[in-house]
Amino acid sequence: MQIKTKHHFNYFSLILITTLILSSFCSCSTKNDTINYSDKQNWAYYAEGENKPADVFLICPTVDMGEDGEYNMSMDDENTKANFLGALNMERGIYENSATLYAPYYRQMTFPVYSMTEEQMKPYLDIAYQDVSAAFEYYINNINNDRPLILAGFSQGSQLVLKLMEEYFDEPEYSDNLIAAYCIGWRITENDISKYPHLKMAQGEKDTGVIVSFNSEAEEINNSIILPEGMKTLGINPLNWKTDDTPADKSMNNGACFTNYDGEIGKEIPELTGAYLDKSRGTLRITDINPEEYSNSLFPDGVYHLYDYQFFFRNLQQNVSVRTENYLNSRN
Repeated sequence: MQIKTKHHFNYFSLILITTLILSSFCSCSTKNDTINYSDKQNWAYYAEGENKPADVFLICPTVDMGEDGEYNMSMDDENTKANFLGALNMERGIYENSATLYAPYYRQMTFPVYSMTEEQMKPYLDIAYQDVSAAFEYYINNINNDRPLILAGFSQGSQLVLKLMEEYFDEPEYSDNLIAAYCIGWRITENDISKYPHLKMAQGEKDTGVIVSFNSEAEEINNSIILPEGMKTLGINPLNWKTDDTPADKSMNNGACFTNYDGEIGKEIPELTGAYLDKSRGTLRITDINPEEYSNSLFPDGVYHLYDYQFFFRNLQQNVSVRTENYLNSRN
């Protein structure tokens, strides 16, 4: 979750504050509200980048901390929308060399919702997905014109990308145009694949029509908001593009890039870290770094959720290009 906030919470304080918020407020957003996606003001990116061979439909991660007591972001909150755009800018460098950018504003779930049970979360997730689905349908019906497509997200954005894949991409009119879906920073389970057998996880560096996913953790972590203890996620190693536990040395890391809300790279570190997939959790175990050097106010040390894109920036950027080129060659 790309989050910019002036407040500094530790993890346990956040849980306590979340509990108080949940007991004191209710969301005023309703599922029956509609957003007009023919209005370009309801898009953070609309046809950003010309003369690209493909499009990317990019869904923003969580930026709304819910400090106003709401469980869904207000489309009238200009400050949060500025953070929304900033979070997208942190990711755009992965995709913009290969694709024209489209990213809708939507009433995303606020951060406290992730302390709820799935049943409690559902009405707020439904509101967020209603918007994303409406924006996607507008894009498909009015913009796409049979162009190759990348779906991409991070954290909540990937959660919603997965829902788009579940709902739409069992139909050839959608799946035939899909280069890949980058569902980074969200869990994808065997149950998801069993329930929606048209979902295919990436098996290598070049396959298309597949889901690319991973979740970064230190070797000692066995529980997180993204992947609770006892669950297993499916994923791929973005350094060696293997789905088993074969370690990838840090020499394979082409560059970790730490971007800001303007999309600028403040620091780039080649060969920062190696990685391997954990057999039991399925998460991407990060080696060679000290967890305390990458601590943050929202997650315990060693839960590298905020760095999923940044640790592997150059490898992901290259992979988007490789998959796009492979798709275009197969289409010719």
